[in-house]
Amino acid sequence: MDTRTATIERNTNETQIKLTLDLDGGGNCRCATGIGFFDHMLEIFARHGLFDLELDCSGDLAVDTHHLVEDVGIVLGTAVRSALGEKQGIRRYGSCLLPMDEALILCAVDLSGRPHFVSDVTYSTEKIGALDTNMLFEFFYALSYVAGMNLHLKKLDGHNDHHVAECCFKAFAKALDMAVSIDPRVTGVWSTKGKL
Repeated sequence: MDTRTATIERNTNETQIKLTLDLDGGGNCRCATGIGFFDHMLEIFARHGLFDLELDCSGDLAVDTHHLVEDVGIVLGTAVRSALGEKQGIRRYGSCLLPMDEALILCAVDLSGRPHFVSDVTYSTEKIGALDTNMLFEFFYALSYVAGMNLHLKKLDGHNDHHVAECCFKAFAKALDMAVSIDPRVTGVWSTKGKL
């Protein structure tokens, strides 16, 4: 099997980002975004998806967290799409119902090439650590649209914002890991169209 890795760079007047993703890694992560809670979520994503992730970035955090978080979503989505190549043999679909204490999140992924993001996840506070909670939606939105994935996040329970956010990243990691995994029974791509 070919190595399913990608290194993506994005440089704008607002952010400078270099990211390397290995879909067949061991859950290793090295990242320092300058936003502690966001680093924690990216580490969780890598660990629970068994992806290797390296991220070097800087941005205009003196303004707020918007540009950096959204642009990391764009770059990570680009890396997922690039590492998948033609999507030969992948399972395509993935889902996870994940509990964390009182929080319960349902995540479903379809690597169809048709981007769509649906989320009913809400937060009761404006920030978790230094991360603006409204940026969690923007991160997943950017990632899903650039990657060409259909992504659904549904909050079934939870009142602790830290638990809810962590549950989202864990559930997404598990669902994406399932969707990108190779199924030896799949010939070509898993679509009657013959293309994803």
